[in-house]
Amino acid sequence: MGISPTPRIDNQTVYREACRRFLPTTLQEMQWKGWSELDVLLVNGDAYVDHPTFGIPCLGRWLEKLGLRVGILSQPRWKTEAEALEDFRRMGRPRFFVGVSSGTVDSMINNYTANKKPRSDDQYSEGGVGGKRPDYASIVYSELARKAFPETPVIVGGVEASLRRLAHYDYWQNRIRPSILTEIAADFLVFGMGERTVRMMVEEFKKAEALAQGRPLSVTDPGVQAALDTIRTQRGIAFVSSKEHARNLTGRITIPSFEEVRDDKKKFAKAAYFIEYEASPYNGRRLVQYHGSKAVVINPPALPLSTEEMDEIYEMPFTKEQHPVYKARVPAADMIRFSVNSVRGCFGGCSFCAITLHQGRVVQSRSEKSLLKEVEGLNQVPGFKGIVSDIGGPTANMYQLKCKSPEIQSKCRKLSCVHPKVCPQLQTDHTPSVNLLRKARQIPGIRKIHVASGLRYDLSIADKKAGQEYMRELITHHVGGHLKVAPEHLDEEVLHLMKKPGLRNFDEFVSYFEQVSKEAGKEQYVVPYFISGFPGTTHEKMEKIHGYLKEKGWNLQQVQAFIPTPMTLATAMYWTGMDPMTKTPLFVAKEWKDRKIQQALLQPHKPEHRAILHQYRQEQSRGQGSKSAKPQQPKIPMHPSLPQEKAWRPGEQGLKRLGRERSVVEPPRQKLGRKLHLDSR
Repeated sequence: MGISPTPRIDNQTVYREACRRFLPTTLQEMQWKGWSELDVLLVNGDAYVDHPTFGIPCLGRWLEKLGLRVGILSQPRWKTEAEALEDFRRMGRPRFFVGVSSGTVDSMINNYTANKKPRSDDQYSEGGVGGKRPDYASIVYSELARKAFPETPVIVGGVEASLRRLAHYDYWQNRIRPSILTEIAADFLVFGMGERTVRMMVEEFKKAEALAQGRPLSVTDPGVQAALDTIRTQRGIAFVSSKEHARNLTGRITIPSFEEVRDDKKKFAKAAYFIEYEASPYNGRRLVQYHGSKAVVINPPALPLSTEEMDEIYEMPFTKEQHPVYKARVPAADMIRFSVNSVRGCFGGCSFCAITLHQGRVVQSRSEKSLLKEVEGLNQVPGFKGIVSDIGGPTANMYQLKCKSPEIQSKCRKLSCVHPKVCPQLQTDHTPSVNLLRKARQIPGIRKIHVASGLRYDLSIADKKAGQEYMRELITHHVGGHLKVAPEHLDEEVLHLMKKPGLRNFDEFVSYFEQVSKEAGKEQYVVPYFISGFPGTTHEKMEKIHGYLKEKGWNLQQVQAFIPTPMTLATAMYWTGMDPMTKTPLFVAKEWKDRKIQQALLQPHKPEHRAILHQYRQEQSRGQGSKSAKPQQPKIPMHPSLPQEKAWRPGEQGLKRLGRERSVVEPPRQKLGRKLHLDSR
């Protein structure tokens, strides 16, 4: 018998084999897979990281599972049209469609700080270097896709498109912008998590392909037009039509037009209310908003995924690595590389959060078997040293929590299941989370499992069956030196506007955390996240928090200046100066000076804040403070459903205990770790 030749191993061979584990990004990579053309081209504002946390790579794997040949074009050049079209065309014209996304977050949030200054960094780009994506990337990429392939269907999706699907306030231009559907060069928009919607789209395009006789699909083909007409009737789809067409749609509700919300803040607040009120996938109606002679139509959201469907998605063959083409690391890739996603969606309904409008307010959980299988599989990921960085999702402790009654859920229109108190119909049993974490710790090769997702401590406190057991399990075994929680504020009225739990819950959790940490013999810290400049926060309210923090001896590490993101209720509060739910007037710190004062009151220990506070105190003593600090500033009445009680203060023993020893919410700088440093940018 002849001797088999030794396989050639050199840098080119290693690189080729590494690339073959990913979806192709160049013509050469397509050829390495034996492909002569693509079915779908996906354009992405992020660097290519093959992990389910990144939207476009996850969608690409899903399309691959559906039998299509998919290429990824990440962060194409855009500054000159010639360079851009060269990037878009480098893998040839796709047979089915071009899908476009700005990336994991809105491009404007990614490109600018809360003070509207350009960012030099980008955690979703190679080396963390900023400037790799354009402003309003969904619009730019869709226009380039249409120019590159004039006859190919173009579809836009992702967070940026989802949150701009209707007329919205744009913080960076300080104006009301029309629906992004009127600005993108696309046939329609997919909003929310797209797997269900994309499966339906592929089925329709395959029908059109059967009539195309081997040619790539063209928007002028009768079969493609029929497919597009069918797709526009489905859940999770938004599109532009004529007014006449929109008026003939059934099950619709017409909200104030673009021109009305642009010119009348009360109409804007009304539209914001209806957008939230109709967000349920079980009873939300089709929304219609007129823009001049056209109508923007938003179909009801896609139905939530079942546990089996969630397992199917997250068990696809992700490498959990960034593409080999990158020479420097992508910071976000390192942060989530060894994490495991257990849930999607959030029923918290926080007024400043976009998760409800994108992932939905119905929590969708994977099976325990699937999660344990993924944790075990991390042992095969290069570089894994037995440390799981997270098991969670938007919230750490919503795993397998849901409404007790499908019938009630199908009719319920509450914006939050936990505010102003935890709904009695919510199943809050943390036992599945406890069992999952205990079993995951026993897997061979697993040394430590962190829970890095934000904890909703009011849920744990409300669960009388296993809530305390979950918190003890979490604090004893799954805190990597620090645990992130998000009280966001300490003033009861502002917390009500945020739809966040009150101060009592926060202090109860901090005390319990400190007690259990001591019993376990561990030096651990709570890292609370706070927002400054939130609508409804006067300087007087911030002064109360300043005094409270001073009494407790807390120097906050994490403070985020409020950024109005498109379509959220908090953004409507910011723009209109009123609560959309009650029409109550609100003070809003819009001026740069007021925003800096509020941030300084939360972090007076920072050297750069001392001069700001000194000047603020001087102006107060002279009676020249900002409008929010003057005595004639009207007191905002408390919402009727908000408990009428005095602000709680810690007991004397609690103050002595916390003041004498280290602060449980003030980790030393060296103990923050790289991940929290990134969060504080």
